[in-house]
Amino acid sequence: MDLTIADPKGLIRESYRIEGITPGECRSIFMDWALSLPVDADTRAPLLHLLETYGAQSDHPMTTVLKHALIAPETPKRRGGRAARVPN
Repeated sequence: MDLTIADPKGLIRESYRIEGITPGECRSIFMDWALSLPVDADTRAPLLHLLETYGAQSDHPMTTVLKHALIAPETPKRRGGRAARVPN
């Protein structure tokens, strides 16, 4: 995968160049990156490519953010009806 596809605006690349960037700033940049992708885009492949490209800087907060983005959220367990309203 080409970096121009994985990071079209260069946001992730630039985040690695900012000295003293905080984890909160990295999360904000990541959200801007994610929102700039097409709605139906699969984010896993670009994330893996970005980690492959920049992941050698394992102590950088953006590396941590990218690794956390790869973790799939748990499927919510819905409890409906009376079970949802009445504690066990």
